Amino acid sequence: MTQITQSDLFEDLNAPVPQAAGLFAEIVFDRPLDHAYTYAVPERLREAVAVGKRVQAPFGKGDRATIGYCVHLGTAAPARAVKEIVRVLDDEPLLNANLLRLTRWMADYYLCGWGQVLNSVVPASAREQAGTRATVFLEAVTEAERPQPPPKLTPKQAAALQVLCEQRKPVEMQRLARLAKCGAAPLESLVEKGIARKLVRRVDTFDAAQAAAAQPQEAQAERVQLNADQQKAWETLEPALRAGGFRAFLLHGVTGSGKTELYLRAIEEVVRQGKEALVLVPEISLTPQTIQCFRGRCGDVAVLHSHLGSVERGGHWRRISTGQVQVAVGARSAVFAPTRKLGLIVIDEEHESSFKQEATPRYHARDVAVMRARLEGIPILLGSATPSLESWHNAERGQYTKLTLPSRVLDRPLPQVGLIDLRHDMPRGAPFQALSPALASAMRHALGGGGQVILLLNRRGFSTHIHCPGCGHVESCRFCDLALTFHRERHVMLCHHCGYEQEPPKLCPKCGQVPVRYQGLGTEKLQAELEEKFPGYVVKRMDSDTMRQPGSHAKLLSAFRRGEVHILMGTQMIAKGLDFPNVTLVGVVNADVGLHLPDFRASERTFQLLAQVSGRAGRGPRGGRVLVQTFNPEHPCIELAAAHDYGRFVAGELAQRKMHKYPPYQRLARLIVRSRDQQEGADFADRLAGGLQAALTTLKGPEGAALDVRILGPAEAPVFRLKGYYRYHFQLQSPSPAALHQLLRAVLPALRAPSGVEFTLDIDPFDML
Repeated sequence: MTQITQSDLFEDLNAPVPQAAGLFAEIVFDRPLDHAYTYAVPERLREAVAVGKRVQAPFGKGDRATIGYCVHLGTAAPARAVKEIVRVLDDEPLLNANLLRLTRWMADYYLCGWGQVLNSVVPASAREQAGTRATVFLEAVTEAERPQPPPKLTPKQAAALQVLCEQRKPVEMQRLARLAKCGAAPLESLVEKGIARKLVRRVDTFDAAQAAAAQPQEAQAERVQLNADQQKAWETLEPALRAGGFRAFLLHGVTGSGKTELYLRAIEEVVRQGKEALVLVPEISLTPQTIQCFRGRCGDVAVLHSHLGSVERGGHWRRISTGQVQVAVGARSAVFAPTRKLGLIVIDEEHESSFKQEATPRYHARDVAVMRARLEGIPILLGSATPSLESWHNAERGQYTKLTLPSRVLDRPLPQVGLIDLRHDMPRGAPFQALSPALASAMRHALGGGGQVILLLNRRGFSTHIHCPGCGHVESCRFCDLALTFHRERHVMLCHHCGYEQEPPKLCPKCGQVPVRYQGLGTEKLQAELEEKFPGYVVKRMDSDTMRQPGSHAKLLSAFRRGEVHILMGTQMIAKGLDFPNVTLVGVVNADVGLHLPDFRASERTFQLLAQVSGRAGRGPRGGRVLVQTFNPEHPCIELAAAHDYGRFVAGELAQRKMHKYPPYQRLARLIVRSRDQQEGADFADRLAGGLQAALTTLKGPEGAALDVRILGPAEAPVFRLKGYYRYHFQLQSPSPAALHQLLRAVLPALRAPSGVEFTLDIDPFDML
């Protein structure tokens, strides 16, 4: 096995394959290993092997055939005998030089195996060549290769050979038969007589035009005159786009301020230069709208997200890798789009937590995108009405260039936001209702005037919990310390974390005497109430339960834009980026969802969600208003979101973060130990804590100083039991990411968890539960 340095790798990526007597490949596997393994390349595979391709090689004591990625080729023979690779799996490299650089950085920064990263960034549809089929071609052999004397040909064989020679390239057998007006037999005879040879090639069956036509078509974005604020931002951005080179911009613009027009102009500029652009959006629901904006102004557009079928995803991946498109649009994983000549990265709603991956490799797409831009020497544009505190801090200290759009286009005012105090504004003694009288009345007024309504409730299901009023028992998941949610449409109780299901009981399963009560509010119950209270209007729900089918987001949003849907309600996927001029009222049914979680980002997320959903109102000439129902109207994040005062909110929140040494002032790492046996998990967590504390007393940083790392834990995780595992966690804080990495690299490889105990590492964690 070999440790590959970044300098070794980068020098070798674009070098020709050595033709010396011995050729050796460095292979990384989908394992939590930080090194590559050396294999000999047999003569028969020399022309096929290449950096960025997958190979099959014997691995481990049993020499089990295992798939890995070739990351280095060289002629330096290892000191000991090595095994040979068995097979090369790909016709073309799946990863180019820039993506190999990026994934090597990710493995180092997120402390996971390089092979794990590579296996994650290349979609299965690309690895499996989805949307292609193996096709037989016929190729005429050269005059020198033909048998002598020339074999006698029938008229049909001679005609087929003439057509084949006129094509001057391999021809698919079925097509050749049509061109030569013959059957398969004469073509097979040409092969048997040595005049032609068969070739098997994979042919792309994905029809990009057909896939685009299947999507709802909307008006393309027209080029508009920039207002003064947009023009000022463009005058800063345009020279950087023309000059090239790495530079990061944070575009802070209130909702409806015209950020998208700046995105479009930036993309137009790099496409004019013959380069490509990559656009990341946080929600799949935003993808159709984004594509329609870019299509027609920015060239051909490809799409990458998890709701695509394998054929479509594989087809778009190949179109990007072969340079057929100018713009790649997608959610988190699109940051790895295999562009050939990238000129710009745009991240819309850069603050969104959905850009964070919660499985190995636990990367943040925003941070990876910034590093990709740095490695490829290109500008990156991050946009948001409510930037993350990390990005805002980077702009404040000069790491990013801040561009500001403080006003809406056409001088439209921001919507007036009213707070409804649920402690006083709900009728006493009345049956439970999701809508207060004030919100219901405002909806009737908006709908009666021909407007549309958006309602946000960030909770799925019908009832969020089922409990017994007699003994107080709450039905919980068998595998998690979480209450089950009742879904009326499927008539099941469901755990939203592990997927466990059970039938809802009629009597309390604990005391067996009292009928259970269904309490709490989810989107299903809200929809039922809306349909009852507004019978003459079309109500549609957008959440992960209703948006399972491919294309469902685009179809619903297109119907809403056409006015066929009057009330659109759902979870946070309706809160971001959507632009519907006829929405005159936005209602937040419960602003407190998520506010009191044991997570230092709870207030920030609540503010961002309220500010974003408020921005869906008043985007047209008719204006609009927002009503927010809450039990905490005095909470700073709710009060300041209602006032559209991001500046005061971020100032107060940053002061709290600095006091408690949280990001962006210090870096975090989170370790989670989990085991089905509670005691074994606790014992290993204590051993891990001892190892970390002991290492802190001996390790030295630069200039011999002690490492500045604070260790909190082990402690029970806020959700102690999850998916059948008991969980203990650590929180490591340091002003220096290098100190965190040094400590973790020193301790983790030396600690082996006992059988049945697992631990995971999350650098820059977002999920603290």
